[in-house]
Amino acid sequence: MDKQSGNYELLTHGSIPRVVGMMAVPTIISMLTSSLYSLADTFFVGQIDTQATAAVGICFAVLSVFQAFAFFFGHGSGNYMSRMLGARREDEARRMASTGFFTGILFGIVMATVCLLLLTPLSRWIGSTDTILPYTERYLGIILAGTPLNIGAMVLNNQMRFQGNARLAMYGIVSGTILNVLLDPLLIFVCGLGISGAALATVLGQACSFCLLLFLSRKGNNISVNIRQFHPSAEMLKEMTAGGSPSLMRQGLGSIATLLLNIVAAGYGDAAVAAMSIVGRITFVVYSFIIGLGQGYQPLCGFSYGARLYSRVKQGFWFCVKVGTAFLCLVAALGFLFTEPIIALFRDDPDVVRIGAEALRYQLYTYPIGAFILLSNMMMQTINHPLKANLMASARRGLFFIPLIIVLPLWYGLQGVEMCQAVSDVFTFLLAVPLVWSVFRKM
Repeated sequence: MDKQSGNYELLTHGSIPRVVGMMAVPTIISMLTSSLYSLADTFFVGQIDTQATAAVGICFAVLSVFQAFAFFFGHGSGNYMSRMLGARREDEARRMASTGFFTGILFGIVMATVCLLLLTPLSRWIGSTDTILPYTERYLGIILAGTPLNIGAMVLNNQMRFQGNARLAMYGIVSGTILNVLLDPLLIFVCGLGISGAALATVLGQACSFCLLLFLSRKGNNISVNIRQFHPSAEMLKEMTAGGSPSLMRQGLGSIATLLLNIVAAGYGDAAVAAMSIVGRITFVVYSFIIGLGQGYQPLCGFSYGARLYSRVKQGFWFCVKVGTAFLCLVAALGFLFTEPIIALFRDDPDVVRIGAEALRYQLYTYPIGAFILLSNMMMQTINHPLKANLMASARRGLFFIPLIIVLPLWYGLQGVEMCQAVSDVFTFLLAVPLVWSVFRKM
């Protein structure tokens, strides 16, 4: 039995807890360590001043846009690859691997160039005040230079995951994160580069991940990328769009939501911007576990769906929902016990701690429903239900959040900003239940 056949047997017939564990543990590690890119910058930059902390949070909106497109190309190509491998159509999987990778690299080069040419107006547009603007320009200008490599690394990572090779994918992401965390204090404080050092550490970490993942993609039973198999045909782009648009919708609307949140929070001062950015990063790290769990489920889901093993798709979904909900309940309980110290860890400013603690408590109330929301979206995306997947992807940070971030502050002031995401999560959960029921009924 060759290695590709071994993955097929494991993903379509192996014990669900064992398979999800094998796929999810490396992916969770990858997600958690990947989220440390931004969290490490937030922590170390927080030692400089409040404006620098706010600048990193503001730049996160732009970085989320690029991450959205990286997931579009990575998930769009990876979802298709897993279904084709499940259906034993390896040639089509190979063509999609190269098409997704090289299209993503080209997109990153174009977008980074445009953003660098418009750096100052872009920095103001995403919410920089006069005091935050210099920090934003220095940090974002360096980050943009590494965007093509970051997109390429994320595409390779996701393609390897969807083939059932999550362990190798993990090595590439973890190595870059470790380098970033080690370089942050060195470049920021020892070399005296300040916020520019944080950005440079991030870019060097991303370059490390890209090179290692490109090397690992040619090892074992991975389908490697090859420029000769780069065929951006209408059919390939259509399949990539169907599989990747929910990720683009989810991440893209998330960046718009972050942008609006920064703009509204700026009306209450720099401390409010810094506090909301810290809470956003904390929730991003916590939900990285659930996203990693869902990404561990996706290879099993894609292979099983391609092999028409629909009951296995459902069983894997409910197993992951139970594990994810238990984790989020535990995190919420601990969060309520240590709310203020968690915020103070990133910025020990009384106003930042007060605003951030209140916003975090609202988030903690809705953590237990987060697993069902995220896993529902990822399952529908993998089994090629693009309309339902896009509706779910747009809900939490778009369909509900965007109107709420406009309306709630008018009614409740700063409290409306703090509670906005929690209210949006409740509405999203109420939408997810009937959508999942309809998908399962059709299987």
